[in-house]
Amino acid sequence: MTAGYAMKSSWLEKNTFHYSEFNDLNRLVEEKQRKNLKISLCLPTLNEEKTIAKEILIVKSELMTRYPLLDEIVVIDSESTDRTREIARSFGADVYKATEILPDLETFKGKGENLWKALYVTQGDIIVYIDADIKNIHHRFVYALLGPLILFDHIKYVKAFYDRPIAIGKSKIRPTGGGRVTELVVRPLFSLFFPELTQILQPLSGEYAGFREIFEAIPFPIGYGVETSMILDIYEKWGLDVIAQVDLDRRIHRNQDTRALGKMAFVVLMTFINRKIRLGMIDIKEDLSSEMIQYNLIKDEYKPDIFQIEGQERPPIIEIPAYRKKFK
Repeated sequence: MTAGYAMKSSWLEKNTFHYSEFNDLNRLVEEKQRKNLKISLCLPTLNEEKTIAKEILIVKSELMTRYPLLDEIVVIDSESTDRTREIARSFGADVYKATEILPDLETFKGKGENLWKALYVTQGDIIVYIDADIKNIHHRFVYALLGPLILFDHIKYVKAFYDRPIAIGKSKIRPTGGGRVTELVVRPLFSLFFPELTQILQPLSGEYAGFREIFEAIPFPIGYGVETSMILDIYEKWGLDVIAQVDLDRRIHRNQDTRALGKMAFVVLMTFINRKIRLGMIDIKEDLSSEMIQYNLIKDEYKPDIFQIEGQERPPIIEIPAYRKKFK
């Protein structure tokens, strides 16, 4: 272990929490009210009719009705073709199509796009983002991310980490697994270029929260690279000490095959390299390809299956005139 890393590794001890440390919800509500904070929950969705109702029902009943910790639940949808929007609305969420937010701008589609546009329609000083496909949803997925932000003034951004069993079929659970893109792609990259960031145990987790002042000041890639870029940009602008992470214990999600994970890894790699170029840390002598090439076996012949990364990125939303006007 290098001396530099050893010095910085104390972050893991100081800024890592367990969700049980924030079980006193009355305390969180009192501190939220004392600081006069508004808090928004955002669920980015695309065809999540099987899980969206349970997520909204549990979070709303526990963190709005029983404990007034949240001020709103907002769903930003990527043109779902199932009943996601209808169900979300019926359970009391504020539902928007991403394409209908800031309609004067060019339209893109992707998770990062939904997260970015949520900043315009939410009202919170703190925004919590959680994925809409959590099968074992519990309100700790929200309040545990809020705990460090409400109770510690220096913390501005909180990531979740957890054990990630993979759901196989309707009833079987594989006890270990998940986080494969993290362990095979992101962690090796962080180890090579930003060893201090290896202390963030699950940098690609879809559950995180932060102050608006952080989110509005950083760019958002429109696709899967948003979690990687977010960590790198926050680290570059404010340093590691404003980041914390919370152990949420266990998260069960739907499994993705290796082809889908390959596409995700490609986007993450592209995002990472582009960030390094922007920071002036590497110099690429030629343009990078924007195509991920995989192969399918069709009638005893291998056929290329080409995935084209669009690579668009939204600027910090504070640069958008309509946003500045709305939030003064």
